[in-house]
Amino acid sequence: MNRTTRARVALVLVAVAAGIVAAAAAARTDSGAAKPPIVIGAVVDLTKNMAPFDAPALLAAQLEIKAINARGGVDGRKLKIVPLNDQLDPTKTKQFALQMLQKKVDIGWVACDVNYAAPAAQEFLNAGKLTVAPCLGTDELSPIRFAAKGKLGFSYGNAAQDEGAAAAEFAYKTKGWHSAVVVTDNLLRYFQDVCKAFTVRFTELGGKIVSQEAFTQGDKTINNVVSKVNNERSDAIAFCTSFGGDQPAFVSGLRSLHNETPIINGWASDGNYWWPTSPPVTNFYYLTYASVYGDDPSAQVRAFEAKMKAAGHPAQTGGFLGGAAAIQGIAAAVTRANGSTNGAKLASIMVKFHKLPTISGDVSFSAGLHTVFGRAYRVILVNNNKAKFVKLVTASSPAKIGR
Repeated sequence: MNRTTRARVALVLVAVAAGIVAAAAAARTDSGAAKPPIVIGAVVDLTKNMAPFDAPALLAAQLEIKAINARGGVDGRKLKIVPLNDQLDPTKTKQFALQMLQKKVDIGWVACDVNYAAPAAQEFLNAGKLTVAPCLGTDELSPIRFAAKGKLGFSYGNAAQDEGAAAAEFAYKTKGWHSAVVVTDNLLRYFQDVCKAFTVRFTELGGKIVSQEAFTQGDKTINNVVSKVNNERSDAIAFCTSFGGDQPAFVSGLRSLHNETPIINGWASDGNYWWPTSPPVTNFYYLTYASVYGDDPSAQVRAFEAKMKAAGHPAQTGGFLGGAAAIQGIAAAVTRANGSTNGAKLASIMVKFHKLPTISGDVSFSAGLHTVFGRAYRVILVNNNKAKFVKLVTASSPAKIGR
């Protein structure tokens, strides 16, 4: 997603948000017989690095809300989501969450990375609100990072421990890759945890880790990493990063050296926004929620993608499904709570979800893992800048990566 596309998405969603705010205000001033809406306050990035992930998930949430409201809402109440674009500014992120709380939102919604989400999440949690992320990939929207208050936090993203394990099992069992170089971007905890999980499961299966390399996005060491990896010999390269900076530099750097070793990543590499054109991306695998290339194995997912395209914003990454699934999960929790939006009550229900059916697949949480595990991942292969669905893989269990 280029800067122009991101700006277009942001403008559309801001307009939608304005309409939602007006609708919410009108709903609250209707006759006493009308139940007030359940308002979800979303503090997300719509224009910077997280926009390719946060924006599609938000649009999917809006579409799912429209469908639920057309069926009468949840316990007779309509759902509303009110987004604000924090542009990854920590001060704005906190201030926007406080603004949401002043407007009496019922549920908090945060960005798809815990480092960026934390300022808003902390305020929502402090206020006792159920707080969800549509596609956050670590298990830190939980007591692990936010202590006791974190019991109210959940992510409908894939747990890094599960995602990395699934990638390792695909590499070792399906592809027969028995040795790997692991390259970790230390910028985000999610990147680190996916590579840790890959390493743990790959070695448990009998695989050999030839070397571990690391960099931090933007530290200008990526060319050195390319040189080091190029000098290693392995069946595969596990690569844990994202964004349009060092990711394309690494991949094009290796391929320019005629190194065609297969590379595998998790959801962080989803989407074509980062693909370099010369040389093109080749022999590159990644795991994601859904294929956005028209060949997803689920007819339901393909139909939802058609809705997004009809709305003027075709899905850029499979993470949009987390947005729809999070709304379905919220609706299920409110229904089981007999219409209550009390944060503690909703959290006590959500933590017991076990294979809850959603458009994203079965959703499970536990007291120890507040991010989804056990989903069937789509493996995508990119060759010559053309992507296609390869197969579904499900991790046998999340990898134990420690803390």
